[in-house]
Amino acid sequence: MLESLDLSYSISKKKAKEYLFSLKDEWRDLQLQIQEVNRPVLIILEGLQASGKGDAVRRIVAPLDPRGFHVNLTQLEQTEEERLRPPLWRHWLSVPGYGEIGVFNSAWYLPFITDRVNGKLDNHAWSARKDEIRQFERQLVDDGAILIKFWLHISKKEQKKRFKKMEKSTYEGWRISDKDWKAHKKYKAYIHTIEDILVETDTPYAPWTLVASDDRHNRRVHVMRTVTDVLKRCLNNPPPSHSAASVLSASIPSHPPEVSSILDRVDLTRSLTREEYQRELNQYQDRLRELEFVCYQKRKPVVIVYEGWDAAGKGGNIKRLTQKLDPRGYDVIPIAAPQGEEADHHYLWRFWRHIPKGGHFAIYDRSWYGRVMVERIEGFCRTDEWKRAYYEINEFERHLAQFDAVIVKFWIHLSKEEQWRRFEERKNTPHKRHKLTDEDYRNREKWDQYAEAVNEMLERTSTNYAPWAIIEGDCKLWARIKALKTVVEAIEEQI
Repeated sequence: MLESLDLSYSISKKKAKEYLFSLKDEWRDLQLQIQEVNRPVLIILEGLQASGKGDAVRRIVAPLDPRGFHVNLTQLEQTEEERLRPPLWRHWLSVPGYGEIGVFNSAWYLPFITDRVNGKLDNHAWSARKDEIRQFERQLVDDGAILIKFWLHISKKEQKKRFKKMEKSTYEGWRISDKDWKAHKKYKAYIHTIEDILVETDTPYAPWTLVASDDRHNRRVHVMRTVTDVLKRCLNNPPPSHSAASVLSASIPSHPPEVSSILDRVDLTRSLTREEYQRELNQYQDRLRELEFVCYQKRKPVVIVYEGWDAAGKGGNIKRLTQKLDPRGYDVIPIAAPQGEEADHHYLWRFWRHIPKGGHFAIYDRSWYGRVMVERIEGFCRTDEWKRAYYEINEFERHLAQFDAVIVKFWIHLSKEEQWRRFEERKNTPHKRHKLTDEDYRNREKWDQYAEAVNEMLERTSTNYAPWAIIEGDCKLWARIKALKTVVEAIEEQI
């Protein structure tokens, strides 16, 4: 790809200045349109050191209202917090909200390229990173994002020239370090690696624009013309309403009505005596506390997801799970309807924010599965959105698994009769009344719809790296012990 660029091409300073001046009003109008259609825009500027990324950022944002954009500078070296989380974690956090523009002075490419050149990523890890990037970008575009990617390419000779000029500058000398010169000596290795990732991530939904950047005037005009043209085209057309992922998901058949479903086959008569419960509770709680310290020592993250019917006992179950754990090593994350900035981002964004760092537990009281249950049933998202969510959720959990996380997912199942009994108990017990809401009764009226959605969720998102565990919940004692035992066994299997 890079060989096709004519690095000798140039345009005059006067011509470039005239063209860029003519774009100022147009660019400001485009920013207003972005806010009106409420779509996020990501402008990615990648390239080797001294390729002109900083100058390109300045040209892009100069005409804009600063309240509507964010500039993100991605460091090659990760912080300690970033190293303890999956590779895409820090990039998810920088995704702009709906109606906002995010300009990235390097993003998720150059750090991975540098690690590959320096031998920190073997073939398997390098392939995984490329897959993760493709999936990440497709998820953003499917959600309506406009993604514009530039690779600013310079010759080795031009890079050396710029390094020397910058070193002589009183104000820019600090920007060039020994690491930059060492990378310069590996120019061919970088180009080979860059070619590989550009080819693998040049997709219909997120294509690359290659910019010959030896001449700065050509670079400025090329970048601004492309940004303007792409935004005009995208803003005048509706965002994609489906993708290959959603079509694939929608093609998977549900079980025929005459065949018993997953939930139909659950044996809700399972129970424990109080004596059995107390004995096993102490046994598994003690073991889980030991494993918490092992996970911390090995920097292994643990993600535990609780889903289930209203009144299924998720809160009591979580309380017993955490009762003997060191509270410094876990977080319980209650999930409600998205509010504020959560509602202004891709639905997975708020869950990426809470991914535990290596060695810690994150326990979700409800989770990203709301997309294919309550949001599906209550009409909070479009049909194509919840259908493609199965695929997106599997990708999300695969990214966690590839980071060596232990993933445990519970569906706590109840009979309809037991749920009603618990509703009545809550209504008649003063200190439990706050747990019962009108929404619980409304959801109960849609039991069959929710059962259909749960069955489909279990079928499509139970994978070898993130399987579902169904907890028989009519007996709370049984449910608590089974959950504890399942978490203990899952961690023991992976440490």
